[in-house]
This record gives sequence, C-alpha cells and structure tokens, in this order.
Amino acid sequence: MRVGMDERSIAGLVATAVIAALAVFGLYGFGTGYLIDSPGEYFAPSMGVLAVAVVAVGALIASGIGSGRWRENPYW
Repeated sequence: MRVGMDERSIAGLVATAVIAALAVFGLYGFGTGYLIDSPGEYFAPSMGVLAVAVVAVGALIASGIGSGRWRENPYW
C-alpha cells in the first residue's frame, strides 16, 4: 500500500503539533519548577544536564544537515 502526500502531510503536521505541545509543557514545567520555586542544590546539576542535552541534540542535527545524502532519500 502506498502512502500519499496527504497522509504524510497530515502526519507531519500532527508530529509537529505534538512536539510543540511537549516543548510548551516542558517550558511551563521548567518555569514553575526551577525559576519560581528554585530546587536549591539540584539547580546547578540540572543546568549541566540541560546543557549536555542541548549540545547532543545540536550535534545530531548538525551531523544530519552536514550529510551529503540527506536529500537523496526517496522521502524528499
């Protein structure tokens, strides 16, 4: 069974909405849990983990963008 572009477009839109909703919930949780009611001794380790996660995700994105074959995929 072949999936048409409409199904892919809808799936992409739903996935984008889910990611955006998770980002909003994460920012809300960060704001209420760390900025308003600081956790004290766990604040510095939490910021370190956040920094490592951002660097790791950025490196994965950069490696995917830097690949010469990423547009050769039949999906595009």
